[in-house]
Amino acid sequence: MSSIQDLDRAIDSWFEEDIREGDHTTLSTIPKAASGRAILHVKQEGIIAGIAVADRVFKRFDQEVKLNTFMKDGEAISIGNRVFEVEGSVHTLLQCERLVLNIMQRMSGIATSTREYVKLLEGTGTQILDTRKTTPGFRFLEKEAVRLGGGVNHRFGLFDMILIKDNHIDFAGGIEEAVRGTLRYLEQNKLNLQIVLETRSLADVELAIRLGNIQRIMLDNFTTDMTREAVALIDGRLETESSGGITRDTIREYAECGVDYISVGALTHQVKSLDLSLKAAF
Repeated sequence: MSSIQDLDRAIDSWFEEDIREGDHTTLSTIPKAASGRAILHVKQEGIIAGIAVADRVFKRFDQEVKLNTFMKDGEAISIGNRVFEVEGSVHTLLQCERLVLNIMQRMSGIATSTREYVKLLEGTGTQILDTRKTTPGFRFLEKEAVRLGGGVNHRFGLFDMILIKDNHIDFAGGIEEAVRGTLRYLEQNKLNLQIVLETRSLADVELAIRLGNIQRIMLDNFTTDMTREAVALIDGRLETESSGGITRDTIREYAECGVDYISVGALTHQVKSLDLSLKAAF
């Protein structure tokens, strides 16, 4: 997860978006001094994620709130489970309710989907990667949810890895030009960044091996036969990543080709939120 400072800034922006000058419904119906309890209930099986974030949201709004957890982030949940109990000002509980649910439902949906993909690859040694196909402003929590589901985080953004993709290659004039330009750039700017190169054919793979100075070859939209051949050509000298057009039905077959990673954009851009509810407790 990003730093606490990053999370606090995000939380503040979410409060501003949702509450602004005040939650007029709560202010008009509930006495300011009222206190109470609420429980987060599970309404759908999956993997829970976002408990730590929920705790931070409540306490960012009101440091007097107390959160008693019954489960941990990354645990499997069943219908009827209680995840946590929160106690404090009713104004706080009501104003944070929907924000906490939105965060946890989406994070839990991503963690659940990730765990399903991870289970499909059990025993192969291949790891599941996320991508940058994320919600702007929410990426750090979506990637945390992937991690809680058992996946591995790819680069966070454009700043922490060199990922030379098809458009970079085409605009640069080819793989060799793109790689040599990258190496010059890193040397001139005294940067130490991992280089991942996307390839679209076995000829591209052979060229990438000859060029060297990269850490991982991405096999983009390869068939499984091509993937097996590419893995044999690379022969463990570089990391390998399969990407593009891989579904739940085909992912194990790709993993059994021997690739180190499979990146799945659907982890974050095709996910369905998990059903949770936060209800008053008496």
